[in-house]
Amino acid sequence: MADDPLFYVVAAACLAVVVILLFGIGSFAKGGEFNRKHANRIMRWRIGAQLFAVILLLGFVWLRSGGN
Repeated sequence: MADDPLFYVVAAACLAVVVILLFGIGSFAKGGEFNRKHANRIMRWRIGAQLFAVILLLGFVWLRSGGN
């Protein structure tokens, strides 16, 4: 499985979701003007990245199962 290049793309997409999530949690915990201005934008970025990661993950599973 690790020899498949799509595996690394899926792993990178999942890692991007985690990074965006941690950034959002950090800005929420800190609060202040930055959080007021950008909290919703960060949430939208996370949701979009999650959608992309889930689609890639489903495609990876489908391709690895034989594509039937």
